[in-house]
Amino acid sequence: MAEKKQDTLLQLIKKLVETPGPSGQEQKIRAAVREEIEAYADEIRTDALGNLIARVGSKKEGGMRVMVSAHIDEIGLMVTHVDENGFARFLAVGGVSPFTCVGGRVIFMNGARGVIGMERLEPGKVPTLDQMYIDTGATSAKDCPVQVGDVCGFERPFMDLGKRLVAKSMDDRIAAVIAIEAMKQIKKTSPNEIYFVFSVQEEVGIRGATTAAYGVNPEVGIAIDVTGVGDTPKGFKLNVKLGNGPAVKVRDSSFIADPRVVKWMVNEAEAQGLPYQMEVLTFGGTDGRAIQMTREGVPAGCLSIGSRYIHTPSEMIDRDDLENSIKLLVGLLNNKIELGEL
Repeated sequence: MAEKKQDTLLQLIKKLVETPGPSGQEQKIRAAVREEIEAYADEIRTDALGNLIARVGSKKEGGMRVMVSAHIDEIGLMVTHVDENGFARFLAVGGVSPFTCVGGRVIFMNGARGVIGMERLEPGKVPTLDQMYIDTGATSAKDCPVQVGDVCGFERPFMDLGKRLVAKSMDDRIAAVIAIEAMKQIKKTSPNEIYFVFSVQEEVGIRGATTAAYGVNPEVGIAIDVTGVGDTPKGFKLNVKLGNGPAVKVRDSSFIADPRVVKWMVNEAEAQGLPYQMEVLTFGGTDGRAIQMTREGVPAGCLSIGSRYIHTPSEMIDRDDLENSIKLLVGLLNNKIELGEL
């Protein structure tokens, strides 16, 4: 039974990470997520910006209105010019590094595929994005299958390394997996009204969660996202390591988590006997900022999953961290929430 559950989980991860959905073009991944959650939600809607919002349960005595946000967009590229020989120039959609582009394969939302090439550079020079192009196999602008404004994501298959899992969009499809799995395990006895938001356009400025939070008007919020780790050779000096459990965010460059939410998350992890890590990230941001800043302000925090090689075509997470993150989120949502005063 446990092995079958693992197989189902891996199939869900593969489905989500391999579905293209760069910021602003989330229609395919939104449809894929909706297909997975329809049987578990009491209400589903898509707002004007494209966020998929699913309600589970209704607010009972002592319960709270909770927003859980996992963004479903990914980094990508947008065509800015196609030359007479059919080579497409591009700009970044989100945080794309030139170091991870050369030789990379891409898939456009219209199904066209291509490979990223680079101009000849002087030895020792670091390439920039404007020195690169996408080669779709076209021989002219006329037969090029893409045009100005078309958007692509990186194309790389999901890879199961046993304890470690690798894909091009663990950021943040693995959070969508956690949210979906939590939806399946929410008990009817939960006093909380829970809004699972699968947000859009996070990679270009935390836009989707901003409008979704205004519409949901939560009393408490949890973002779910990947975070950097400090466990690679000569890497960043960060506390989080793969395999050491879910990370409870204290702060990143976009927001400081509400201390009451931090304590709530830590207490739940300890009550379940789950390993956990405290996270202070010196860069990056999450949907937590949008939730925290909506309307009159909302107590908000973030459940983070350590990931190596973020914003590359091969982001790596730990399987145990994934499973423990699901357990932690379910525990947080199934029970009465008591945050207390600031």
